[in-house]
Formats: sequence, structure tokens, C-alpha cells
Amino acid sequence: MLDLKYKTILKVAVPLMVSSFIQSVILITDAWFISRYDQTSLSFDAVGNAGLIYVTVFMALAGMGDGAQILIARRIGQKNTDAIGRIFGSSILSNFIIALILFLGIQFIMPDMLNYYSKHKDLALLQGQFIQIRSFALFFAMITLSIQAFFLATGKTWVVLVAAVITATSNILLDYLLIFGNWGLPAMGLEGAAIANTIADACGMTFLIIFLIFSKERKELELFSHFSINWPSFKELFKIGSPLMFQGFIALATWTVFFTWIEQMGKYELTVSQNIRSIYFLAFIPISGFAGTTKTYISQYLGNKDYGALRTIQRRIQFLTIIFLFLVFHGALFYPRLMIEFINPAEAYLDKSAEIMRFVAGSIMIFGVVSVYFQTINGSGNTMVSFIIEFICVGVYIIAAYLLIKVFKLDIFWIWTVEYVYFCALGLFSILYLRTFDWKKKIV
Repeated sequence: MLDLKYKTILKVAVPLMVSSFIQSVILITDAWFISRYDQTSLSFDAVGNAGLIYVTVFMALAGMGDGAQILIARRIGQKNTDAIGRIFGSSILSNFIIALILFLGIQFIMPDMLNYYSKHKDLALLQGQFIQIRSFALFFAMITLSIQAFFLATGKTWVVLVAAVITATSNILLDYLLIFGNWGLPAMGLEGAAIANTIADACGMTFLIIFLIFSKERKELELFSHFSINWPSFKELFKIGSPLMFQGFIALATWTVFFTWIEQMGKYELTVSQNIRSIYFLAFIPISGFAGTTKTYISQYLGNKDYGALRTIQRRIQFLTIIFLFLVFHGALFYPRLMIEFINPAEAYLDKSAEIMRFVAGSIMIFGVVSVYFQTINGSGNTMVSFIIEFICVGVYIIAAYLLIKVFKLDIFWIWTVEYVYFCALGLFSILYLRTFDWKKKIV
């Protein structure tokens, strides 16, 4: 059982922050190398859009992983360790099914979809090439997320940190080799970035498998002794995880729609927005780390029926989130142009990108606070409620984006006000639910 000391919270959260940095590092690394490989910005935009599509489908798998984390943490709090192996086995099965469906959709449907809704067909072609290669990583992600859920629920988050470092460093090296063709390898550009990303994910997965086999937790909890694909456990996992799966998917899918509409405005607006997106993901490092920490803490303390500690958990995690957000993201306020220039040095986009970056920084601070309330709902097991809240908020977001882009046709600066709309709505509905309904005694 985790205690409430700041030191312990950080011990759980810091490795989670770094692990959540995996996809951000991959996207930032790709952007850095590709912007210097292709000076036309075409490959830069294609990798940015296709990378966002991959993160969107990845979130479907991550949702089921979050469900497994919540259930395992709850069983630990209840001291019902025999159920952990069954939950773990069911997690791998469910993730395999989802990964296979997503992979087939990307391979056989996605290229035609991209060509249909993209204004620029050359951009659509490159996006399709990237995402088809990148989709093979879904089969590595399905195993990685299941093992991560186990270690996150037990509080042993440094293992996830090591896997993240292996993935990130592998990706940087492989991008250097495969995009430009160093060390005698062919220069593969955009396709090289996709291959590098996929192999890096495989490296992280391999480490986690080896570590799990020899881990003390695997032996103490007799993980493989009770490992099974158990129908009751599968139903329980699906009940908790499926709303999280759809929740993460629609949130990122909405952002994909947002960038599609921007692409239809013009390539200048798209490149500016891709610059913002590349830096924006830095903010999700502390937010994602403390989100996972919130779910683990809330689930364990509810399992132990220690309801009085919940407010303390929320306040302390919010305090730490804001501090780490400022440490990681303060450049968006004080030197946004320098940050943008690191990602994409093309002079034509720097001033507008920096102006928007400073503007949206406030919305991220709002998100840092309200995300703790939202993740409290997830940690309690009321994932269908959190899905409904997410669905309402993305509906508000997409309506606002449509009005700003399609109806009023505003400048790209004002279009980014949709971030404030979304995060404020998320906070409002989460707080209303937590204060209005009796959610604490819902034991899963």
C-alpha cells in the first residue's frame, strides 16, 4: 500500500512522466530529423499528421492497459492477489484482439481514407506510407502496455522508466541512421523514421518481457501460477477498460480531425500547427505521469476503503503537477521562438508558431489541475462516467473548432482557443460529478 508522502508520490510519478515521454520523444525526434532532411516541409507535415494518427489508435490499447492497472491496483488494495494473474492474462488477450483490428484497418482502409479527406494528395500519400509501416508496432505495444499495467499497479514504476529510456534512445539512434543513411545504410527519409519508431518499440518491449520473467513481484504475486485467460476477468476488464479505450481514442481522434481541417486551410497553417503540436506534447509529460499516479493511488485507497485520504491525494498531486508543468513547459511562456526553432528552423513559421505557443500555455496549466479530478473518476472504476464526460467535452471541442475554422474562417491564432474550451469543459463536468454523486463506494 502506497503512503501519501510527497517523496512516495514522486517515486511513482517521475518514472511515469519519463515513460509517458516515449511517444513525445519519438514525435519530437522525428520532427527534428525530418525538418532537416526535407526542406519543403512536406515530409515534416506528413510525419506529424501520421504520427498523430498512430498515437490516436495507440490510445485505444492504452485504455485497456489503464483498465488493467486500475483492477490490479484494486486487487492489491483488497489483498486479493490470486486475481492478478487472471487480469494480466485477459489484458494480453484483449490487447491482441484490439491491435489486430487496428492493424488491419490501417493496412487496408486508412490509405484510401487519407486520400479521400486530404486536400493535398502528395501529403496524403506520404502519410499512408508512414502509418502502414508504423502500425506493426501495435503488436509490440499490446505486450508492453500489459506489462506496464502490472508494474504501475504495484508501484514499481522505475521499470517503466527504464523501458522508456531504452525506447527513446533506440529511436534517436535509428532515426539518425535510417533517415539520413548514416553508417553505410540507405537514406530512407520518412520511411526510415517509421521503421526506426517500430524497432525502438520492439526494444522497449523486449526489456519488459525479460525483466518481468525474473522480477521479484512476479514470484511474490505468483503471476504465472494464476496466469490464465479467464472469462469473468475478461468481462471485468472490458467493463472497466473499454470506456477508457474509447475515451482515449475519441480524444485523440478529435485532434486528428482538428488537424485535418487545418490542413484543408493551407500548408502554412498546417506547418505552424505541427510546430505547436510537437512542443505541446512536452506538457503531457508531467500530466500523463501524474494521471497514472492518480489512478493508482485512488484505486488502492478505495480498495482499502480509506476514503478520508482522497482529498489529500488530489491536492498533493495537483500541487506537484503544476510545479513540474512549469519546469517542463516554462519555455512556452518565456522563449517559445527558441523552442519552435529547435523543432523546425524554417524562418517563415517561427513568429506565428511562437505567438500561438505562448497563448495556449495557459490552457495547459488549466489541464494540469483538472486532469486530477478527471483521473479520480477513472481510478474509482467509474470509467463509463469518465467516457460520457469525455464524449461531451470532445463534442463541445469539435463544434467550437468547426465554427472557428469552417464558419468564421478565423486566423490560425484564434483557432487554437479551442484548447481552452476543451480543458475548461473537462474540469467543469468532472468537478460537478465528483461533488454531486456518490462515487466513492463503487468497488470493482
